[in-house]
Amino acid sequence: MATNLFFLRTHSLTRTIKPFTYSSSASTTTTRATTSKMENTGAPNVNDNKRKIFVAGATGSTGKRIVEQLLAKGFAVKAGVRDVDKAKTTFEDNPFLQIVKADVTEGSYKLAEAIGNDAEAVICATGFRPSLDLFTPWKVDNFGTVNLVDACKKNNVNRFILISSILVNGAAMGQIFNPAYLFLNVFGLTLIAKLQAENYIRKSGINYTIDTLSTGSISRDLVAEVAVEALGHPESSYKVVEIVSRPEAPKRSFEDLFGSVKQR
Repeated sequence: MATNLFFLRTHSLTRTIKPFTYSSSASTTTTRATTSKMENTGAPNVNDNKRKIFVAGATGSTGKRIVEQLLAKGFAVKAGVRDVDKAKTTFEDNPFLQIVKADVTEGSYKLAEAIGNDAEAVICATGFRPSLDLFTPWKVDNFGTVNLVDACKKNNVNRFILISSILVNGAAMGQIFNPAYLFLNVFGLTLIAKLQAENYIRKSGINYTIDTLSTGSISRDLVAEVAVEALGHPESSYKVVEIVSRPEAPKRSFEDLFGSVKQR
């Protein structure tokens, strides 16, 4: 598949990034999908003949699109959510989708149980909701992500894809006075929490792809597509990818795009 996407390189002492640019004119195929509840509900299990992917934060704006695109591409999906009832109204019935209660703040052991022993990869699309508790970003975007990585290691899942944020590495890029950087850190130093989690992933030994955004205008459909495509392209392994959307970008294959990013 060819796409008008490209990666940009960003300079940093703590992580090596090359962004990924996409034309807004390119099409993304999504399919409404969803759900049968798992375990105690008596719903059928995910088909063992399909590759199974666990998605944390599956009812979020990006997580939902990731689930839909995975199902459209023939994957089976375990949707990790905090609110099962909400998930039941978010997705349509699909025999290849299970809903699993999974709260990343509750520790790696519960997450390992939710992921199970049949998932070959985990995609993390979680995100905190602003609240009066300024520690919330750390609970979700730092400790929660670390818990998810540790759960993968407990279950011998060696593929982890993280949906990150814009300007996570803003300080090293000289962007500490960027209004967006300042705003995003108002809620409990969110970007610092995310950066520390990214560094933990990189040091964990797990096969990772970290997808970050160049600007806040990147479509969630595109972010989801890059995450899903990473599963099928070994060129995306051990890389931080910054997605950049530009209509004039030449069409290139995902293999070429991921291959253009240097590993850590």
